[in-house]
Amino acid sequence: MRRKEVASSVAHFITGVLDRDSMVAIIGSCVRSAQLSPGTRVKTLRGTLHGVIVRVLEDGRVGWRPDGGTAELVALPETLSAEE
Repeated sequence: MRRKEVASSVAHFITGVLDRDSMVAIIGSCVRSAQLSPGTRVKTLRGTLHGVIVRVLEDGRVGWRPDGGTAELVALPETLSAEE
């Protein structure tokens, strides 16, 4: 998922849709390994959803709750990025 996001941002930069600073920020957020633990603020790689980690499951997946939501979503940690 992160590789796809990086490739997409580079392609958008090459075609002139995305400025250099935005591309560097996207790539930087993708290559940082996030230590996700309960209470950590996260966002999806595209930045469409923001929320907080509720729990870390035994198999490495994380349960998180989007802002304004009541349901817990389960995701692979690679699909989320820690907010700064």
